[in-house]
Amino acid sequence: MSLLFRLLAVAGLAGALWVVTLPAALTLAPGAAEANEAAYRRFVKSFRATARKSGISGELYDRAFKGLTPDPVVVKKNAHQPEFVLSAGQYLSLTVSDTRIEKGRARLEELGSVLDKIEARWGVDKHVLVAIWGMETNFGLFKGDMNVVRSLSTLGYRGRRARFGRSELLAALKIVQRGEAPLEAMVGSWAGAMGHTQFLPSNFTRYAVDFDGDGKRDIWETIPDALASTARFLSSAKWQAGKTWGYEVALPRRFNTKLAGRRNARSIKRWQALGIKRVRGKAFPRPADTASLFLPAGRNGPAFLILRNFRVIMRYNAATKYALAVGHLSDRLRGGEAFARPWPGGVRPLNTAERFELQRRLAAKGYEVGEIDGILGSKTRAAVKAYQKEKKRRADGFPHPKILELLRADEGAAIAEDAAAVAPKPAN
Repeated sequence: MSLLFRLLAVAGLAGALWVVTLPAALTLAPGAAEANEAAYRRFVKSFRATARKSGISGELYDRAFKGLTPDPVVVKKNAHQPEFVLSAGQYLSLTVSDTRIEKGRARLEELGSVLDKIEARWGVDKHVLVAIWGMETNFGLFKGDMNVVRSLSTLGYRGRRARFGRSELLAALKIVQRGEAPLEAMVGSWAGAMGHTQFLPSNFTRYAVDFDGDGKRDIWETIPDALASTARFLSSAKWQAGKTWGYEVALPRRFNTKLAGRRNARSIKRWQALGIKRVRGKAFPRPADTASLFLPAGRNGPAFLILRNFRVIMRYNAATKYALAVGHLSDRLRGGEAFARPWPGGVRPLNTAERFELQRRLAAKGYEVGEIDGILGSKTRAAVKAYQKEKKRRADGFPHPKILELLRADEGAAIAEDAAAVAPKPAN
């Protein structure tokens, strides 16, 4: 469903939060680029027959591939594991920010009647739908700008994701062939995910709905269609209506943390018998529900009892950090509090004003951060990483408050240097 997780199926960051490197084996020696393009052209030529058998017209196929070459960005992201993965605390601080919570609440109010109807039809919590929308595209702000046909054919012409790429490529071409979207609309992520909530082409075919009744299943521009399609997907994955994703809990001292994990699932009542309590003195509404203990940062961080719906969210995006972020964001959107227990390592998210300040200060030093909008996207994190290298610190790209303190100190030092340079020299 979503970008990197659906493709790599590993726990970690969303596609936009990975930093990848080009392995030595893929650096292009003289003639290698030409050989890659020749292999890609052979694939495009041979795959035409497969597409034709699947009902794709020759005219559409030729138009879709006109002038295309393999996309080096897709090659890089598909070929190698990431350099690093942010911790759960860092990931949550980036994805469940004050800005995103504020925007999500505004969208909930704006789309209230539509969301109520979607929730009534499919039974999926509207706060979770809006949280997924925020996580995937920042409420439609960035839905991807890569040619889906190029991305999927790059995956499909060779390599470990060839079967996936070819299958999704056919699904994408069929969408256009059926007249459900023009070829020009087929833009999205490097892995072929599209629209407000980032559907892969095959999932568009299976689950997309025309919720507004205009005769089109439009996940690209029609927000009700996109959110309803997401609800239908989650419902098909056995979402349990009226139930939550999980609870933050407190562990008793000397608790056996080996009981964490899906294999040790048991009723909440049995967890309570082992001394586990819900934080802030709250009660569990359904003690008979089956839950697993989830310790994303080990014993010293927040602990959770996660339920069936947590696993359903992972069907949308196969990463525990993503599911936790969606669950927590949905709780914050409905008015819930931040986690009771802090993350180890002093992880604190920058507030909205600090995010803008960080971007302004990095830009003033000559780093490329993109638009100064308070959104710490890939350009801003790359700038943070470059600045960390400059300061000879661990270059993880995480916008820790200490980075902002360093930037402020740099400005103070620069002002002092300028003042010293123009100050009159004492007479001998």
